[in-house]
Amino acid sequence: MNDDFKYRRRRPAAFSVEHDERPERVGSSQRGPASFGDQVIMTPDAEDPFIATTAAVDALNPPEAKPGRRRLSFGKIAFGAAAILFSLAVGVWIDRLVRDLFARTDWLGYAAMTVVAVGALAFLVVIVRELAGMMQLTAIQRLKTDIAQAAEQGNSKVARGAISRLVHLLAANPRTARGRTRLAETEGEIIDAPHLIELAERELLAPLDRDARRVILAASKRVSIVTAVSPRALVDLGYVLYESARMIRAMAELYGGRPGTLGLLRLMRDVIAHLAVTGSIAVGDSLIQQVVGHGLASKLSARLGEGVVNGLMTARIGIAAMDLCRPMPFRALKRPGIGDFLADLAPGSARLETSGDR
Repeated sequence: MNDDFKYRRRRPAAFSVEHDERPERVGSSQRGPASFGDQVIMTPDAEDPFIATTAAVDALNPPEAKPGRRRLSFGKIAFGAAAILFSLAVGVWIDRLVRDLFARTDWLGYAAMTVVAVGALAFLVVIVRELAGMMQLTAIQRLKTDIAQAAEQGNSKVARGAISRLVHLLAANPRTARGRTRLAETEGEIIDAPHLIELAERELLAPLDRDARRVILAASKRVSIVTAVSPRALVDLGYVLYESARMIRAMAELYGGRPGTLGLLRLMRDVIAHLAVTGSIAVGDSLIQQVVGHGLASKLSARLGEGVVNGLMTARIGIAAMDLCRPMPFRALKRPGIGDFLADLAPGSARLETSGDR
């Protein structure tokens, strides 16, 4: 009997569940889709603080700087004529001085001649160095133009020649040793000109670009701090000019240039001319409030706000100097913008910028 009970088959039973016994879930009631109508109001883009902040940061980014055309003008002719007349006047005065010293006594005349010879030799060395620096800057711009044309035309022969000149230009920089080794290992493996140029940019200029960003950020921080605590506006202007000149020289030396005094003045003139033409020199208080934050900017002191403004202006000068001194145009690597330095110069804007990106 036990065996019959053990192996007895039974039919499956059905159980009915009442509708009232089911557990109610929140929001499970069946209803048709409803229309919100006028209950949802979209915020216009002009009034959205996050979109306004992102647009303000983008507005601070100057376009890519390019060197101005070298033209022969009447001002240059007048300046050259005045320089020649001044040199002749100095030469006549030195000749008269040496003759007077010889007339007084011979040893004074010979001493004056020795001093004049040493001074003339030193002046000649300075002139040669200045000319070499100017020629180096011109060669870098020519190399940049050749690389851009080779990438557009797809000419691999011209691209290889330009990359070879770039390697020679950066051969003395230890930061590019790994990139030069990498290019030597892949020589002959890449045929396409744009790919070869992008590889050279990543391998050779990526470490230099990182150092350039550090130079710009350090100069912007120093300007921001010093101008925030300085007592006079004249001190602010002098320090901004001094720090900008140091930054531009460091940028040129980083990318293989060796500018002298005239070369540095030429770079500064190109940078200032670019910022003046693009309208990127002045930064208004309303723009700073959008970037730093509507509530935070009103709580900052006037001097601290001026420090932020001067730091942003120095960063834009550094970006323009980077465009002029870099021997390759930006293709594979991203060109730095004000947003890369904004969080360090104005920490209160980091939250708004992050929210705007989202």
